[in-house]
Amino acid sequence: MERTTIMLPHDLKLQIAQHAQKKGISMGKLIRDAITSTLSQTRGNGNNDDPLFTDNEIFQGPTPADITANHDEYLYGK
Repeated sequence: MERTTIMLPHDLKLQIAQHAQKKGISMGKLIRDAITSTLSQTRGNGNNDDPLFTDNEIFQGPTPADITANHDEYLYGK
């Protein structure tokens, strides 16, 4: 692991410390877990907030790079 220094507002740091203490883990672990969770939610094709891309019955796979330019082809075929 590498050490990283971040600046936090005092109130946020207190909330993190209290939450970590309640869970019985260190502040570092709580922060690492939160970052890991956030990154796993946004990892992939960057469309995780769009219902079209989260519904596997409608869309499967990575978003093609040319989807905007060729959307008719993707929607209706050639």
